[in-house]
Amino acid sequence: MHIHCLGINHTTASISLREQLVFNNESILEASIKLDCGCNRDQIRELVILSTCNRIELYAISDQITPDDLIAFLGDIRGVAASIFSPHMYHYTDEQAIRHLLNVASGLDSLVLGEPQILGQVADALVMAQQTSSTGPILSRLFQRVIHAGKRARSETYIARNPASISSLAASIAEASIHNLAQAQVVILGAGEMAELAVEALRKRGATKVLVLNRTLETAEILAKRWQAEASTFEHMNQALSTADILISSTGAPHTILHQGKLKEILENRPSRPLVLIDIAVPRDIDQGCGDLPGVILYDMDSLQEYLNHSLSEREAEVPKVEAILAEEADKFLEFMHSLDILPLIKEVRQHAEVIRQAELNKTLRHLPGLSEAEKNCIEAMTSALVKKLLDTPTNRMREEANTPSASEYAGMVLSLFGLSTVD
Repeated sequence: MHIHCLGINHTTASISLREQLVFNNESILEASIKLDCGCNRDQIRELVILSTCNRIELYAISDQITPDDLIAFLGDIRGVAASIFSPHMYHYTDEQAIRHLLNVASGLDSLVLGEPQILGQVADALVMAQQTSSTGPILSRLFQRVIHAGKRARSETYIARNPASISSLAASIAEASIHNLAQAQVVILGAGEMAELAVEALRKRGATKVLVLNRTLETAEILAKRWQAEASTFEHMNQALSTADILISSTGAPHTILHQGKLKEILENRPSRPLVLIDIAVPRDIDQGCGDLPGVILYDMDSLQEYLNHSLSEREAEVPKVEAILAEEADKFLEFMHSLDILPLIKEVRQHAEVIRQAELNKTLRHLPGLSEAEKNCIEAMTSALVKKLLDTPTNRMREEANTPSASEYAGMVLSLFGLSTVD
C-alpha cells in the first residue's frame, strides 16, 4: 500500500495548460463516479483531488498503480490527452508525498510564500472527497494531520502575518495610517483585479465606508455590490476627494489622472485633515508632486515594493520554524503509517490467543457440567481478562517497535514465537 501524489503547478506549467486540468465540485463528483464505475477502484483505494488556480494534485492510495496509470486516469477524467500535460507532471510516493502535502498546506510551496488561502483549499478538498466517498481512513488521517500542521504554522510562527501582495499591503498601510479605519472614507479608483483585492483586504480590516470610482459605472457597481460598497464614475472624483481619508488607485489608464494642481484646489476646499494616497497602478495614476502637498502622504509601487520585500524577508525568516513543525507532524503521521503494518500482526496474535482460550474454556466446562450459567459467565470473563492482560504488554511493545528500523525483524520473531503464518 502506497500514498501517491501526482501534480502540476505554477512552477511546472503555464496557466493555459493548468486551466485545462482544473476541477470544480461537479468534475470532482464525476471523477468519483468514474472511479467507482471503472476498473480504477481496484487500483485506487482512496482519492483526494486538490485543485486551485496554481495547482492540480491527485492524492491516491494504491497497492499497484504506476505514475503512468495516474496520468492516464487524470487525462481520462479531464478529457485531455496525456501527452499534452505528462511532461509537466511531478510524482511523489509515501514519505515524499506526505512531506509535499505538508509544504503545500503550510504555504511553503505557494506562489506567494505563506499565503493563507491554500490551507482552506486543502480543507475543502478533504470535505469534497468525504462527500463523494472517494477518501478513506488513510487519506482522511493524512489531510487532517496536514491541516493541523498548517494551523500550527500560522499560529506558532509569523509565516502568514505580514502582507504578501501589493493589494493587501496597500490595505495594511491604509489601516496603519488612519486612527479608525471603520470610520474612514475610502475611495478606490478602478475596478479591476488589483482594486478588488484591495477592497477585500480593507473589508477584512474593518473598513465600512468604501466608494468605487471607475470609468464605467456598470463595472464599478459590480465590484461595489460584491463588497457592499458604493459606486460612481471618475467624473465625481473631485467630490469624492473632498471627503476622502484614503484613496487607493489602480486603474488601467495610460497616463496620470490625478495631478498636483487639481489636488491642491480640492485640498483648499476641504477640512484640514490627512489624506493618504496609495497608487498601485502601472503606469502611475497619481502625479508624484501630489506627495509634496501639505497633509498628503503618497505611496507608489516603488515605496510599496520596499515594504513588500521587507514583509517577504520576514516570512522567509520564519521558514525554518515552519519546517520544524512540519517535520514533527510528518513523524507523527509516519508513526501512524508504520502502525498500520503491525496492526494485522497484532490482530493475528489476539485471534490466535482467542482460539486457544475458547478451546481450553470449552474443555474445562465439559468437565464441570453442574455449573450454573452465572458461574460459566464468571469463568468466561476470567479467562478473557487473563488473555487480555497477558497480551497487553507484548502488543504494546509491538506497536512501539513498528516505528523502529528493526520492525521487520521484530515482526518475524513474533511470528516465530507464536507459531503464526505470514500475515498478509
